[in-house]
Amino acid sequence: MFALPLQLVDSFLLQYNVGQAILALYILSTLAALPLKSQKIIGINTVVFGVIFLLTPTGPAALQPVHFQFLGIALIFVGPFLVLTADR
Repeated sequence: MFALPLQLVDSFLLQYNVGQAILALYILSTLAALPLKSQKIIGINTVVFGVIFLLTPTGPAALQPVHFQFLGIALIFVGPFLVLTADR
């Protein structure tokens, strides 16, 4: 019953690495938070995904290339600025 949808998801995700999938989730969650008009939520979302990028293993036999780890470091620095400059 669930084999067909899982095979479709698996065949789609095999084309991408984990870093690209996490980046897509970050973009989708940021777009989903935009109607809330809360800069604090966007900032917290940015920090959380920065930590996820930073903690995901990198390297030749790992799950994602190293440039996603650098993206995680950048998001960890940008996120608190978004939270601190938020009005509400």
